[in-house]
Amino acid sequence: MTSSRKTLLWLQAGSCGGCTMAALEQGGAGLFAELRGLGLDLLWHPSLSEATGDEVLSLFARIETGAQKLDIFCVEGALLRGPNGTGRFNRLSGTQRTLLDLSRSMASHAEMTVAVGSCAAFGGVPAGDPDPTDACGLQYDGAEAGGVLGAGWRSRTGLPVVNVAGCAPHPGWIVETLGALAAGDLGPDDLDALGRPLFFAGHLAHHGCSRNEFYEFKASARTLSERGCLMEHLGCKATQAIGDCNQRAWNGGGTCTHAGFACISCTSPGFEAARNTHVTPKIGGIPVGLPLDMPKAWFMTLAALSKSATPARVRENAEADRLVVTPKRAK
Repeated sequence: MTSSRKTLLWLQAGSCGGCTMAALEQGGAGLFAELRGLGLDLLWHPSLSEATGDEVLSLFARIETGAQKLDIFCVEGALLRGPNGTGRFNRLSGTQRTLLDLSRSMASHAEMTVAVGSCAAFGGVPAGDPDPTDACGLQYDGAEAGGVLGAGWRSRTGLPVVNVAGCAPHPGWIVETLGALAAGDLGPDDLDALGRPLFFAGHLAHHGCSRNEFYEFKASARTLSERGCLMEHLGCKATQAIGDCNQRAWNGGGTCTHAGFACISCTSPGFEAARNTHVTPKIGGIPVGLPLDMPKAWFMTLAALSKSATPARVRENAEADRLVVTPKRAK
């Protein structure tokens, strides 16, 4: 009788471990209970599993010979190709084998492959200039298709690498993606153009932001301690960044913008290249980055109208570090 349960292997390449830390927050019962409930058996994780040394090398060997099935292969962290394409900047402890070689091998034996975090998806922080390690993602090098596996690579089930982007990704994005793959409910049409699952990539971080009233009236904060919209002056990219960040609770509650920090679009390739992330780039006083789905002329017209109609309450609260004027009572 064939088991319906799926196996999962998780490797960490050029990684800070933040994606694993994010995943640990998922679910009231904890990550391991979540995975078991989704029909997933964790074969090994370098930070969470007890097995080490020869036990782990034996597991890799069994997967490569076909003695051990591997359904879902996860990589956290960028793949380090240097020096000179050898991958020797990142090797398995106690061996001469590189994570570059091992990742290629595991991906070829797995039914599905997942890049957990923007580093594994696109290169992320390790790929930031000057990038001495020649870091890239599994199937992307920045925004360009290719990476370690190549643009045309497909898993045994016909899927490209599934990119659960983010720095770090929301724990729900990680576990819900794994659950959907285990259930056979995630196909090519459920991914966006960069391989990100549409259940979170079909939204903008702007959606559900607690500062949206200030955005609507273009009532802007000028320092990080103020309550107004962070887009006009403080570098917020939430209107351009994919993710349902502001529609979910992180670590029990809160998001970047809720905490007073600008969205840096960490789910997008190249976010690590930004400079002065809390300053909005402008040309002639007009922000360079405008909402993705609105023509520039329309936005400028709407902004002018909105500012002219801003209630005094909204304007005063926008430039305060706390609520100073409450809404009037209904008559």
